[in-house]
Amino acid sequence: MAGDLASFAGALGAGLVILGAGYGIGKLASSALDGTARQPEAAANLRLTMIIAAALIEGLGFFALIQCSNAIKNGPDVAKIQAGSPPAPAH
Repeated sequence: MAGDLASFAGALGAGLVILGAGYGIGKLASSALDGTARQPEAAANLRLTMIIAAALIEGLGFFALIQCSNAIKNGPDVAKIQAGSPPAPAH
């Protein structure tokens, strides 16, 4: 039961990470295009800032996806938890 819950939580977290990162990068690109339309001479600075911010958003998204996949693969050992012994440390 607890292993199924960990797998579900990891899968739900992965979906939320993808949605959040996609929304963040979309909002970032929209704002950068609005800024470029208002001040075309600042396009180079806006582009550089947008690329850096998008890379940071993607990096955070990848890190969160790795954590969610670890939650799916390394769910709690249900038999040990029910027996009352502490779970073994992950290697």
